[in-house]
Amino acid sequence: MKEVGKPPGRSKNATLERLQRELGALRIGALDRERLIRFGRDRAKEGAGPVTLGQDIGAIKLVIAHAAAVHGIEVCVDAILLARIALKRLGLIGKGKERDRRPTEDELNKLFARFDGNERQLIPMSRIIKFAIATAMRQEEICRVRWDDLNLRTKMLTIRDRKDPREKKGNDQRIPLLAVSGYDATALIEEQREIRSNRDERIFPYVHRSAGTAFTRTCRDLKIEDLHFHDLRHEGTSRLFEAGFSIQQVALVTGHRDWKMLRRYTHLKPETLHAGANFRAT
Repeated sequence: MKEVGKPPGRSKNATLERLQRELGALRIGALDRERLIRFGRDRAKEGAGPVTLGQDIGAIKLVIAHAAAVHGIEVCVDAILLARIALKRLGLIGKGKERDRRPTEDELNKLFARFDGNERQLIPMSRIIKFAIATAMRQEEICRVRWDDLNLRTKMLTIRDRKDPREKKGNDQRIPLLAVSGYDATALIEEQREIRSNRDERIFPYVHRSAGTAFTRTCRDLKIEDLHFHDLRHEGTSRLFEAGFSIQQVALVTGHRDWKMLRRYTHLKPETLHAGANFRAT
C-alpha cells in the first residue's frame, strides 16, 4: 500500500498491527465468513465496541481488496461483506452513540479551584481548559502549536497537520483567536508567555497525554462523572453557536468540513435562546 498510494495513518497502522497478531498466521482461504464472525464475537467479548469492531473489519477489507485489485491475488471480498452484515445484525458493529455531555459552570469552577490550589501541578491545567473551550482545539493540537504559528497582530493561530479523515498531513488551518466563549484565547496565550521557556518553541510545552491524565484524575477525585477532555471541544463548539455564529463561521474555527460532522459536536442549551430573543427584540 505504501508503494502505490497513501500509507495508512497512525491509528490505522495500530489496527493493522493488532490484526496481524490475531489473524496474521491464517491462510487466506481460512479467512472466511465464519472465521470473521468468530473474530468479531471474540473482539466484542474483549470489550471492543461497535465502532472499534467496524474499524477492524474495515481494515481487513482494505487489505484484502488492495491485494485483489492491485496485486491480482485471487481472493474474494464477499466473505468480509457477508461477515460485516452478520455482525451488524448481531449488534456488534454500528455507529457510536453521540455524546451530549457538556461541563456545567459549577464543574468547571471546581476543576479550576482544584488545579489552581495544587502547587505540585506543573501543567497550567486551568489555562489549558479555558483555551480548549475558547478555541475548540483538541488537547494534542493545544500542546503542539508553536510561537511562530501565532500572529498577534491579526489574532490568528495556525494549526499544523490538523486531524481530518481525508487528509492526514498537510492539513494546516488558520483559526481566529476569539473571546466570545467566556474566555479570551489571546489573553490566555499572553499569560502563557510570562512563563515561556526558551528551551521549547511550543506555546503550551507539555505532553498532551499528561494533560489528559491530569484532567481525568481530577474529575474522578471531584466525583465529576463522565466528563472527558474532548468534551471541552464540544463545549467550545456549542458556545460559538450560542454566540450567534453560523455553521460556516464555526467550521472556520473547528476545522469541520460539513454540517453532518459538525452537528455531533454541537449540543446547545435551550436557555441560551432567551439571549437571542432579547437581541432580536431590541
